[in-house]
Amino acid sequence: MTPNEIEAQSFTIIDTEAGPHSFSSDEWQIVRRMIHTSADFDYMKTVRIHPDAIFKGIEAIGKGKTIITDTTMAKSGINASGLARFGCRVTCLIQDSQVSLNALNAGNTRSAAAVDAALAEMEDGIYVVGNAPTALLRLIELIKAGKARPALIIGLPVGFVNAAESKDELMAMDYPSISNVGRKGGSTVAASVVNALVKLALAKLS
Repeated sequence: MTPNEIEAQSFTIIDTEAGPHSFSSDEWQIVRRMIHTSADFDYMKTVRIHPDAIFKGIEAIGKGKTIITDTTMAKSGINASGLARFGCRVTCLIQDSQVSLNALNAGNTRSAAAVDAALAEMEDGIYVVGNAPTALLRLIELIKAGKARPALIIGLPVGFVNAAESKDELMAMDYPSISNVGRKGGSTVAASVVNALVKLALAKLS
């Protein structure tokens, strides 16, 4: 089977096993790609998609805005060729030497320092958090202070320390976001959400 055939069959299996659901067509494109990436149907129960999230994500992509990730793994999993059609750039500052120095001087994590370093680039763009709760918490802090204005937050940090709590804080903020309840998440799942948005944006071109 070709990769396209495998993907198509995977989505057919997901649609069959998922059964009836209340997601809109666009929402299901996102949720089933999360399931496809993780083989985890729990996302049907735990995913939370803000009413403005999909529109804001597609709009940001259509305008060629920057997509910033908290890990190089998330960056590598994003469909850069699809985004290139819109002039979008995907970047990750976690390995930037100045970010490392700033984190050391502030006694903070590199993930949080990378959020500060990306302030100018994230304007009206998409910030993707698939690993570090400290990145999500710092982003929330900056948004509340009026210093950060991404169009959309994809907040899916994974883990046992502040992962669930940071997502709860994000969802309580009533800001365009795609997230989930609980500890699950990860860079590959976060990247899959971006890829679903890219597919939706490309569909609007056809």
